[in-house]
Amino acid sequence: MLELVKVMDTLRVNCPWDARQTHASLTPYLLEETYEAVDALAAEDHAAVREELGDVLLQVMFHARVAQERTDGTGYDIDDVADAIISKLTRRHPHVFGDVTVSGPDEVTQNWDAIKAAERAAARAQTGAVGESSAPVSALEGVPLSQPALSLAAQLLRRAEKAGVPADLAEQPADQVASQPEVSEIGRELLALVSRARAADLDPELELRAAALAYAERVRAWESGAS
Repeated sequence: MLELVKVMDTLRVNCPWDARQTHASLTPYLLEETYEAVDALAAEDHAAVREELGDVLLQVMFHARVAQERTDGTGYDIDDVADAIISKLTRRHPHVFGDVTVSGPDEVTQNWDAIKAAERAAARAQTGAVGESSAPVSALEGVPLSQPALSLAAQLLRRAEKAGVPADLAEQPADQVASQPEVSEIGRELLALVSRARAADLDPELELRAAALAYAERVRAWESGAS
C-alpha cells in the first residue's frame, strides 16, 4: 500500500494525463472499474477478480490523491480515508469492539441499522439549518439516487421495509400522490416487479442481468441460424 501511494504521487506529478484529472473526470472510471469487478466475480474468475479489485483500489487512491491537494480545509489523504472506515466499522460493531451482546446475524443487522440511523440524524442536526435538528429523518436519506434504476428501486424498497412502510405502497397508482412526478403504467409495473423480487429474496438487478444474458445467447443462436 505504501508503494502504491508512492506510485500515485509520482504519476500525479510526472504524467500529463494523471496530473489533469479531477474528481469529476475520474467518476466514470470508478463506475467502469466497479462493474468490471462485478463481472469478474460473476464469472468466478479469481485471477480477474484480483486484478479488477486492484483497479477499484486505484480509483480510491486516485480520488484521495486529488483531495490531498486542496488547501481550503476540505482536503484529506488516503490515511484519512482509512481512518474514517476504521472508525465506522468499530462504531457499528459494538458486539465486537464494545460490550454489546447479540443473539445472531439478524440482531447485528438491526444494531447496524439503528447506529446508522443515529449517525444520519446527528449529521443532519450538525449541518442542517436552525430548527431542523428535531425534524424526523427520512429512512431514505443517504440513498444514492444516481445508481442504476433497478438497484435504486431495490434499495428504496429495502429501506422502506425496514422503516415499516406498507409493502403495497410500491403498487399504489401514481395519481394517488399529488406531489410525485407522472409515472407510466410500465414504470409502476417495473417497481412492483422489483418489490416482488425482494419478497422472493431475489436481487432484481441480477435477475434481469441473467435474463438479458440468456436473451443475448438466443440472439446469437438466431444470427447463426439466419446466416
